[in-house]
Amino acid sequence: MKTLIKNGTVLTAEGEFRGDILLNGESIAAVGSGIPAEADEIIDAEGKYVMPGGVDQHVHFSFTYKGSKVRGFETSNAAAVGGTTTVLEFVNQVRGKGLIESIEDYRKTDADGISMVDYGFHVVMTDPRDEVIDEIPQLAKAGYPTMKLFMPYKGMFFHADDDAILKALYKGREAGVTVMVHAENADMIDVMTKKLIAEGKTAPYYHAVSRPPVVEAEATRRAIYMAQMADAPLYVVHVTCKEALEEIKKAYQNGQPIYGETCAHYLVLDEQDLAKPGFEGAKYVCSPALRTQEHRDALWEAIERKWINAVSSDHCGFDYEKQKHMGYGEGNSFADIPNGAPSLQNRLNILWTYGVETGRLSKSRFVDLMATQPAKINGLKKKGRLAPGCDGDVVIFDPAYRGTMSVKNNLEGVDYCPFEGFEQKGRPETVFLRGQKIVENGSYIGSKGQGKFVAGEPFGAAYGDSAK
Repeated sequence: MKTLIKNGTVLTAEGEFRGDILLNGESIAAVGSGIPAEADEIIDAEGKYVMPGGVDQHVHFSFTYKGSKVRGFETSNAAAVGGTTTVLEFVNQVRGKGLIESIEDYRKTDADGISMVDYGFHVVMTDPRDEVIDEIPQLAKAGYPTMKLFMPYKGMFFHADDDAILKALYKGREAGVTVMVHAENADMIDVMTKKLIAEGKTAPYYHAVSRPPVVEAEATRRAIYMAQMADAPLYVVHVTCKEALEEIKKAYQNGQPIYGETCAHYLVLDEQDLAKPGFEGAKYVCSPALRTQEHRDALWEAIERKWINAVSSDHCGFDYEKQKHMGYGEGNSFADIPNGAPSLQNRLNILWTYGVETGRLSKSRFVDLMATQPAKINGLKKKGRLAPGCDGDVVIFDPAYRGTMSVKNNLEGVDYCPFEGFEQKGRPETVFLRGQKIVENGSYIGSKGQGKFVAGEPFGAAYGDSAK
């Protein structure tokens, strides 16, 4: 089937122009002006923006806390209505199993035939035996060229010590596997958490007190030093504070291939949200913790100056009533609240409304952050761009739309929205996934299992010139 999108303003990471896009089957056949109107469907995008489908490189559909699981790929239609056509999920290595085996077992049961957008995977190494470390180069060949290590969460099965991180950096460098780290100092958090609880300071607000900016900055610096020793690139996920940004900036200016992302909620939410009346602050417990205005301002500056090269969702769909309340009541504390915030659907909406519409972001930088750079980082050569031969993942965006973000119009399957009541300017009106229309008039019209696995290629953007 051929679809011609005419008369729109085409947005790319390089700029914008008035033009047309022709989709043929699953791919983009042509991009330009005056493309002949020979198609099965012709869409007039006059007054609308036409951009690549979003790539969200940081989602959690499989995370489990005390036996209670987040919402999974069955809610991935929330990504579609939010203008995201590709997601990358973190899969924890199962103890006793290999890295690839853990991903592929999960794929068969929880993603294949279920996802409503295209998908790829990062593996989280939890069992760094020598044979597991030796398996890292094989990840690239299997289409999984990224892996994550958790520096915090002392005593939990997915905590990684410096030994594991350094070995992973060395092995990853051999084969083009990009190592990602969640950078927080586990011992600092552990000591402070126990101290606060002993003092009776157990409310959700103390989650932020237990892991202040210095916790993130120290771990970021340490990870950068390890990457320097291994002569390897490093990707720091969900950066939240100006001190960590300074560490990334210094390394980048010294010529190290060090990169970072932030997330939509860190750009607009505040640590005072954790102090909301009653137990409501539990809705905002995520790690690293929410910060203050000065840190939000620093993040926006870092985005503008390209010290941060992606804005992800870090989507983690725990219910407020049944799951966040694990930290409620006598004998419980902020340390028992499942970490994470549901933000899959509103990632683009936050970035457009509070970035583009306020003048903080150019439209081309918006596209770069939400689609083009995440695709490059993860070796997704046919995603994140509007060019002949790329996948036909296209968003027609209506800038005139006005609405309100709310759980009432959300498909994430969670009982709250962290952006409840936020103004929304503009929306993804029509979305194509590989040439197939899956969103129309802002509503999901696709089908379960329509998404496909997308293999990443090694030596992503973190490797600089070698990625080209």
